[in-house]
Amino acid sequence: MIDNVVKNYGWTSAAAPESIGYITPRVLSILSSLKVDNVLDIGAGNGSLCAQIKQQGYKVVGVEYDLEGVDIAKANWPDIPFYNFGVQDDPQALIAFEGLFDSVVSTEVIEHLFSPHLLAEYAHAMLKADGHLIITTPYHGYLKNLALSLFNKWDFHHTPLWHGGHIKFWSRNTLSALLSQNGFDVVGFSGVGRWPYLWKSMVIVARKRRC
Repeated sequence: MIDNVVKNYGWTSAAAPESIGYITPRVLSILSSLKVDNVLDIGAGNGSLCAQIKQQGYKVVGVEYDLEGVDIAKANWPDIPFYNFGVQDDPQALIAFEGLFDSVVSTEVIEHLFSPHLLAEYAHAMLKADGHLIITTPYHGYLKNLALSLFNKWDFHHTPLWHGGHIKFWSRNTLSALLSQNGFDVVGFSGVGRWPYLWKSMVIVARKRRC
């Protein structure tokens, strides 16, 4: 039983978070290259990314553990299915309604989770054979970490005062390892936002490994 979960991430409106501006174009470009039809958004928040994915012609479904986020999403985009599920829930509960997906996206979610392997497990269960996971999280690497130190930004960057905030800090290697351990092969990496190697976030594409 997983009881160390945060149930409220502070969603109060349908306004898109700042990260949507630099992450969404890359996510949409990857979805286009993969030639998918249907997409699941894990950690859909207030639904703003799902809305942009639907505008591009995809069938999209969102799951979000924060009930207030789900309520906002349903109120603003009633033609998109949203479910109040978390990655600790049984994937079969969603499969029973929506079936499997060509692609799963999860943007700026995994850094908030006490048990991040559950996201990889949930995504794996929701994907068709050879389906793809597109996952983003704040980027960490040598140059960025050095810059944070030089400019004394660690307290701001690692603040413990944000309820439900960032508690896992990922590099390309550590996130790739987590995905590999949970049935994925990493097939793509890129950075978004700001200059190379000082990126705000990284985008990893992983294909579901055949058994």
